[in-house]
Amino acid sequence: MPPPIALPSLVLASGSPRRRDLLAALGLAFTVRPADIDETPRPREAPRDYVERLAEEKAVAQAEPGEVILAADTSVILDGEILGKPEDAADGRRLLGRLAGREHVVLSGVALHRPADGADGDAGRTLSHVEESRVRIAALTPEEIAWYVATGETMDKAGGYAIQGLGAIYVEGVHGDYTNVVGLPLPATYRLFQALGLDLRAFRSEESVR
Repeated sequence: MPPPIALPSLVLASGSPRRRDLLAALGLAFTVRPADIDETPRPREAPRDYVERLAEEKAVAQAEPGEVILAADTSVILDGEILGKPEDAADGRRLLGRLAGREHVVLSGVALHRPADGADGDAGRTLSHVEESRVRIAALTPEEIAWYVATGETMDKAGGYAIQGLGAIYVEGVHGDYTNVVGLPLPATYRLFQALGLDLRAFRSEESVR
């Protein structure tokens, strides 16, 4: 009987606490190694192309043989425009004012990269996917917006809110995958692993399966 095939090491190429927490909640064993890339959108680059490109670039940036690299990029889109993270409190209030009482789109590009293993002709593989969800934020008063911004939760979040945090009280509806809005669509990630010939469930740590 041939020996079992060793799993590659799983690396999350992101410093996002939200993505780390989502993987940890599945009981996965992984290493966090954020990728440092230029995230500036290209001229006339469509939002879907933008998030997918960044995810792919992050996945291949620091890949090493014997690893499988998971990367993602999430953007909030309103009226076709990518809304980034607030620059300051005033910008946070401006962003929330634009989102309030309206529905917006959340796009996540997810990429999975398995580097070449050194065999002749092996160039490695990169698979990617873009997940879309729609989120409706309640109509908010200036006082509600100012209160939320003052909590500090808005400052490192795309679009200026966190659905998994205090911002949840202002979310009236989600159409699509909730984990996508958090920052890593887990069902799509699971399918990417399958397409690469891997089972995401096999990466659960020994402690988590006891």
